[in-house]
Amino acid sequence: MSGEHAAPAPPRTSGVMLPIGALLLGLLLAALDQTIVATALPTIVSDLGGMDHLSWVVTAYLLAVTAATPLWGKLGDQYGRKRLFQTAIVIFLVGSALCGVAQDMPQLIGYRAVQGLGGGGLITLSMAIVGDLVPPRERGRYQGLFGAVFGTTSVLGPLLGGFFTEHLDWRWVFYINLPIGAVAMVVILLALHIPVHAEPHRIDYLGTFLIAAVATCVVLVTSLGGTTWSWNSAQIYGLSVLAVILLVGFVAVERKAAEPVLPPSIFAVRNFTLSAVISFVVGFAMFGALTYLPTFLQVVHGITPTLSGVHMLPMVLGVLVSSTVSGQLITHTGHWKIFPVLGTAITTGGLLLLHVMSPDSSQWEMGVYFAVFGLGLGLVLQVLVLVAQNAVRYADLGVATSGVTFFRSVGAAVGVAVFGAIFASRLGHELTDALRGRSLPGGITPDSLKRDPQSVGRLSPGARRGVLEAYSTSITDVFLYAAPLAALAFVLTWLMREQRLRRSVQVPDESETLGACPVERSPADEVTRALSRLSTIEGRRDLYARIAQTAGIDLAPAATWMLLRVHHDGPVEPALLEDAGVVPRRVVADGARELEERGLATREGLELVATPRGEQAARALSDARQEQLAELLGDWWTPDRPTDLTELVRELNAEAGHAEPPRAS
Repeated sequence: MSGEHAAPAPPRTSGVMLPIGALLLGLLLAALDQTIVATALPTIVSDLGGMDHLSWVVTAYLLAVTAATPLWGKLGDQYGRKRLFQTAIVIFLVGSALCGVAQDMPQLIGYRAVQGLGGGGLITLSMAIVGDLVPPRERGRYQGLFGAVFGTTSVLGPLLGGFFTEHLDWRWVFYINLPIGAVAMVVILLALHIPVHAEPHRIDYLGTFLIAAVATCVVLVTSLGGTTWSWNSAQIYGLSVLAVILLVGFVAVERKAAEPVLPPSIFAVRNFTLSAVISFVVGFAMFGALTYLPTFLQVVHGITPTLSGVHMLPMVLGVLVSSTVSGQLITHTGHWKIFPVLGTAITTGGLLLLHVMSPDSSQWEMGVYFAVFGLGLGLVLQVLVLVAQNAVRYADLGVATSGVTFFRSVGAAVGVAVFGAIFASRLGHELTDALRGRSLPGGITPDSLKRDPQSVGRLSPGARRGVLEAYSTSITDVFLYAAPLAALAFVLTWLMREQRLRRSVQVPDESETLGACPVERSPADEVTRALSRLSTIEGRRDLYARIAQTAGIDLAPAATWMLLRVHHDGPVEPALLEDAGVVPRRVVADGARELEERGLATREGLELVATPRGEQAARALSDARQEQLAELLGDWWTPDRPTDLTELVRELNAEAGHAEPPRAS
């Protein structure tokens, strides 16, 4: 763990709210750009052309984010996270500005990749910097804020994308990033002060490049095969062979790398491998649907861009509701296997329901289908990271988290590409069949209708109906082809072994489940997040009551807190705690009185000082807290445990004496 947390934290952390706010703005930018573009895509295609390559507007961003994430994390450790975060903002804003001025589809795709390179840094570093700003015991309260950003952007993204497209211009989908990013940059420059702790890493540049190259080859094959190039073409065969060669090279490099991006040995863990594969499928289905459903709503049903975002809400809310409910149930029961089984089954059913949509489907009917699909995804999303974390040894904890989220990210990129390839291939044939033998207005051809879907309005009613059927069939067939993959995931969930959950493994927040970006944290970071969240969840009164019970000392929670405070800080003046407004007056008075009555503390003037008996009791309480933390870690707390884990437990234990006291005694 970093040395900056060794000193006691101040009783209030209000001073960090400004830089935390700037970090949230940076995270908002990157998270928003995963979803805001979807509702603008039909308009973008009508303006720039290139329906065949529509998917690459999303895929280029996802691939760049995926490839850049592990590098940002390691480079931040080596060279300082503030400087790297500022660099990420600059790259992201440059990419955003270039996207806004793009004149054709290839330019937009290239600039989206630049955006993605910066986006990976914004997501990774924003959450890492929180560890530099606040001590472990405070971290739990801020984790929820970062998770809430992902939950909020999943709802706001489609709405804002539609609003800007309809009322301003689609280019504002990208321009809006500039003022927000500028504010974040200024605040970070002026208000973020964190020490630079150089932690040397042997960065796996070659492994990162190879896995990114493999993913790119797969996406190229799936997106260009059958559209730009024939499936039997030399280009497709060449890319496929190259992908295999690169994959073999990646495995060889990872076996020898000092700090591998994805160590092959982790795939020997059954539950991790299954979680990774199922995560790929979930990313495939979720982001593929998010990308093409707005096109279905806007083109087939003539819904405005803004309202298409509203129509997407049942799906997003379904994800949020089911993931939240399943997370609560897992936390309370400790049982998790039923949720991925149900989730993949419902997701498969949801894809089949999306397939039966047509131009005649009512808004109510489509809303129900969207909600069913979202409910299925939400039941799976929360569980996969948790299962992977619970299955591996402590040393692989960070890799397990990043591995599962990495496969979901690759699945998202491949899913969007595959959906796009199937859609583009089907659309050409369907439009040709629908318009065969019909007289069309000047300049209108099947190809022009692919390039500009908004020109459908110029057709006669009969021809328009045929074109809408063509678009509907082309998009909904995609969901039919995706259903067998979801069914395969359903079969795989039955192979997972329901291992007992370690108490320190908690249901992840939205930052690990809703985003398409891999999560990159060390094992110590993961445990810190889990234990700090636990201390927030369990409540202060229960925390101090259990410390006293474990130590075998009959003390009220308020007195336990007070004794630990005196033990860690030395003599304290209770009245100052009261005057500072940190502790309720009654809690201070009750705690001090009980310690004096029990002979555990005495007054020296205005100060409360621990007696020899009090010091002995305080040491027992401190040992009890450390024992509790060790128990939470389960079989990670072994005699040969790494030093950073021991230091983390000691640090969290020491901070128990500085934490806020219980509110009632």
